[in-house]
Amino acid sequence: MTSSSQSHIATARWDDWSLAELVEAKGEHRVSLVVPARNEEGTVGEVVARTREALMETVALVDELVVIDSDSTDTTFAVATDAGASVHRSREVRPDLGSHPGKGEAMWKSLFVTTGDLIVFMDADLLDWDTHFVPGLLGPLLTRPQVSLVKGFYERPGADGLQGGRVTELVARPWLALRHPELAGLVQPLAGEWAVRRSLFESLSVPTGYAVELAALVDTARLHGIEAIAQVDLGLRSHHQQPLLDLGAMATQILAAMLAREPGDESSAGSLGAEVALRQFRPGEGGAEPLERGVPTLERPPARLFTPGPADSAPHEPTA
Repeated sequence: MTSSSQSHIATARWDDWSLAELVEAKGEHRVSLVVPARNEEGTVGEVVARTREALMETVALVDELVVIDSDSTDTTFAVATDAGASVHRSREVRPDLGSHPGKGEAMWKSLFVTTGDLIVFMDADLLDWDTHFVPGLLGPLLTRPQVSLVKGFYERPGADGLQGGRVTELVARPWLALRHPELAGLVQPLAGEWAVRRSLFESLSVPTGYAVELAALVDTARLHGIEAIAQVDLGLRSHHQQPLLDLGAMATQILAAMLAREPGDESSAGSLGAEVALRQFRPGEGGAEPLERGVPTLERPPARLFTPGPADSAPHEPTA
């Protein structure tokens, strides 16, 4: 594993470790693979079936494969179940804590239905990919005790040639350059494929929307230093593209989470009900037609406040 001279983010390739080496290094660790999904009936079945066969049935690297269904209106739940995943509807996990829409919410809720001390997150909309994503992400966690969070990066085929996607290049990367240059060496800070130690993730405030990845990176660097972060080249990955107006909402959530982490910011990152009124425009018969949408920007407090982790000997009491 090498380090960039500029950022000092440890960087590796997925094939730096063999499956046999990782299974041996796993030892007593328990690995949970979590797939947050919303209306992904066309792809989630293959994601589940292939990873289950390769990493649970062929080799014992993954101990549980969990899909968190985030308010899907299609057959995502049934398809994932038939493919062999343990599937939970996000709103039905810890209903006493309420439910909110969003990817981050599904990932936060996964902490209440998984048992692994190592958690790998993988998107449900993968097209060109392979099961080496999971062992690649586990490599640094299993071989470097100081690493607590691992980001994947990959080549994304497309006409624009962008490595990180539109929101990455226009929002996330400029923000890191301006406010967190120590993280500027991350190739794809918003990548949905990443792995984390449960002890870290359950200690973090988690945005319920699309800011979860960047917030986790910034908070990890602040709390534990960039030595706790690594990244792994996973090769090739392709997925569905989001409509431009939806990317605007994603960018709003990311900026809100970053502003909440600015020194001296008076906003409460964990306040429920926070929403930004986003006005966008689309072509209409009379010219530009305004489109109003409320973008939720709330965050969940650290999950450890509400439940003991699998390795804890005493429960944590929730705070007011």
